[in-house]
Amino acid sequence: MSPDEYRALLESWQLSLRAERKSPQTLKAYTTGARQFLSWCTAQDLDPNLAKDTVTAFVAHLADVGREAATVRSRQLSVRRFSAWLAEEGEIDRDELVGLKPPKLDIKVIKPLTDEELTALLDACKGKEFRDRRDEALVRFMVECFVRASEAVDMTIGQTSVSRGHAYIVRGKGGKGRSVFFGAQTGRAMDRYLRARRTHRLAGTDRFWLGDRGKGFTYWALYYTLQYRAELAGIAEFNPHRLRNTGATRWLAKGGSEGGLMALAGWATRDMIDRYTAATASERAAEEARSLGLGDL
Repeated sequence: MSPDEYRALLESWQLSLRAERKSPQTLKAYTTGARQFLSWCTAQDLDPNLAKDTVTAFVAHLADVGREAATVRSRQLSVRRFSAWLAEEGEIDRDELVGLKPPKLDIKVIKPLTDEELTALLDACKGKEFRDRRDEALVRFMVECFVRASEAVDMTIGQTSVSRGHAYIVRGKGGKGRSVFFGAQTGRAMDRYLRARRTHRLAGTDRFWLGDRGKGFTYWALYYTLQYRAELAGIAEFNPHRLRNTGATRWLAKGGSEGGLMALAGWATRDMIDRYTAATASERAAEEARSLGLGDL
């Protein structure tokens, strides 16, 4: 099969992924990886036969040019999923990538925000304008409820009750919904935002978060908005994912259970706890050791 024939089938694969209710982020990640593989094969004058040796060479190329380990892993997964779909649809005789192991993923230590940095970030959102109200409410909600950026963007008015301190994440990672809960201070900030939201051009829509200047609020709008607030607060190397990490760290530091954290964060395995809170594990262990008083004999 030629590269052009594979590219034509990408549209059918994308349609199939939509039918499976994959998120826009997943759709983009999968199709980007497959397209990059086909482009690389063309540049190398290789037959894109989806053989293990060819895909392994593609993965090695990505690592050689300095791509992040998580990106390399994602691109390989994309090609494997594409190959599996082609075999299921009868477009190729068999899936040659069955059993191909994913590349090793280096575990990054995600550094949570300190209490001082979190306070500074909230102070950077202070103001009475629409965007100020929205950004303070957004930061408080994301930290307290451990939601992903994409989950926050997809929130709806109908599935959120500020008075009860409850929101339902309609579709989390893997298509699984879940309930999250927040306290009075976050509720107050969200109420202030909702009152400012009443005059928005899109106030009649069900989207909870809206953009300024009468626009909608996308994933990238959220990303750049919070980056801007972090710059005002003087926080280096910020990305919205650190809010989720900060919330998880604060939960455990205040005595919250691991099971409760997993349920609220939407984690299926405990491995994510170790990944998200590795940076403060020794601090929590030291505090626990002091509280146990094992030397008091």
